[in-house]
Amino acid sequence: MNTKTPESALVMQFAKWPEPGRVKTRLTPLLGEQGALEAHVALSLAVLENLADSGQEVRFLWDRPLADVPAASHSILSRIEALGVRQGTQEGDVLGERMEAALADALNTHSKAIVVGSDCPSVDAQYVQQAVQALNEADVVLGPSDDGGYVLIGARKHLAGMLADVSWGTDRALEETLARLESVGLSCVQLPARWDVDEPEDWQRFIRQFPDYHRLS
Repeated sequence: MNTKTPESALVMQFAKWPEPGRVKTRLTPLLGEQGALEAHVALSLAVLENLADSGQEVRFLWDRPLADVPAASHSILSRIEALGVRQGTQEGDVLGERMEAALADALNTHSKAIVVGSDCPSVDAQYVQQAVQALNEADVVLGPSDDGGYVLIGARKHLAGMLADVSWGTDRALEETLARLESVGLSCVQLPARWDVDEPEDWQRFIRQFPDYHRLS
């Protein structure tokens, strides 16, 4: 039986398992490999708190299933458990496939679905609520980042291939996503731009705005 209500939304956090050399590698020149690992954990926790504060249902999606989880993940797993957040894994080979699969799956049980990356601490609770409300008017909502990508994507409708043929990780990702959505007939609204953490200067911005995490810098 379909129990979806018009306002039911699922907010999904995408995250990589915290493993040395696999996360926040562009921060390694500044922080070293261990520091980059700790930065990834700090960012993941900051985003998780923001999403939980939104009042929406949250799900945490790891990049792949692991039999033995890394030791560095214990603080994240502990917070996930304390918040009562369900976990899962992403499906797909590239980011577009993973986001599209997550959105499609969530829309089976919820009227609205949103994906946020774990390097986007600027996506606060109010921004999530803006995204949820925007989906009353449009099929898709995007939260642009100041590097040509985006920090958030949400949808109330899924069409196969809606995120195909996008140059992920480049300054063309937002532009190409908008063009793709238009080509398949999905309406889209953009929220005000936000920032994510990729480069050393982004990390410095993060620790200025989130002083509680300065110990991990």
